[in-house]
Amino acid sequence: MLENSTAEGSNNTDAELGNVEQVLVPVLDVLILVLGVGGHSLVMVILCGRRRRGVGHGRQSTPSSTTGTGTDILLLALSAADLLLLAMLPFHTAAVAMQHWPFGDLLCRLVSFLGATCASASAFTLASLAMSRYLIVVRPNKAYQLLSPRRVTLTAVLLWALACCLAAPQLAFRSVGILRRAPDDSACFAFLPHQDQVAYGLCHFLLAFLLPLAIIVVAYGSIYMFLWRSQQQGRAPQVERYQSKVTHTLAMQVLAFTLCWLPSYGLTLALLVSRSSGATGTSPRYGPFSVLARVMATSSTVANPILYVLMSQKFREDLLELFKMANGTRGAISMNTN
Repeated sequence: MLENSTAEGSNNTDAELGNVEQVLVPVLDVLILVLGVGGHSLVMVILCGRRRRGVGHGRQSTPSSTTGTGTDILLLALSAADLLLLAMLPFHTAAVAMQHWPFGDLLCRLVSFLGATCASASAFTLASLAMSRYLIVVRPNKAYQLLSPRRVTLTAVLLWALACCLAAPQLAFRSVGILRRAPDDSACFAFLPHQDQVAYGLCHFLLAFLLPLAIIVVAYGSIYMFLWRSQQQGRAPQVERYQSKVTHTLAMQVLAFTLCWLPSYGLTLALLVSRSSGATGTSPRYGPFSVLARVMATSSTVANPILYVLMSQKFREDLLELFKMANGTRGAISMNTN
């Protein structure tokens, strides 16, 4: 009798969590989708505008312009990864709202593959941005050699290739299965035997989370130490202000990256250890933490343009110029209409 009551209470709890999730997750996903697509689209317009102005004005190549162009290429790659990751979001939203996976086996494989690829590519690109900033600040002469547009483009392509290789098992082995022997209770299941799944999950955690995080911390820590030594030696009159800015940027980048992705990877590893199925669209079984982990991971696509681009004074100036051009265009259209 006690076992029946416990089972009934567990089912009721799962049902209540499912009802909350069916309403809450789509609302949050729509908000993330609008903010993420809007933010990254704006970033890409501004970065592409910079490249057009540079080519159109025939500017002479200088160390600062070359390294700036290389950084812009990485920022474009970051926005492309996050936009493609956002494009996968509606499929997961529909699966959560319907409480099963309705899109079939092919989309189960493809959505899982593209989601894992974009998440890894985004993390790799963030680490590359940290390394490029280290070179620009600490080793500017070497930055001029290494951060040429051609080399940075090749680096971005190689990072995407590595991300695709890391996500390839998703495309090869994912499948749709039935959870509770009901025809409409399908889920996009984890794809390997338990031992192999644990090994793959740990590999993905190390390569797509811990390694990029370590690179970011080391790169910005080295920048901070370089600026601190410069200040002590009196070589940079404005170094104190710049040092404070770099310190705050480092703290926000590391904090945002960790907070956004750690809950998701932590949940994934916990599910692997507990031998859970790892299905998509069935997260009420895992409790409210799964909702938090999922929202935090997808919100990284909103945080990236704010932390890695919008904090730049140069970007703010370009953004203001873009708004002025838009207002000027609307004013010209209004005068012509009148």
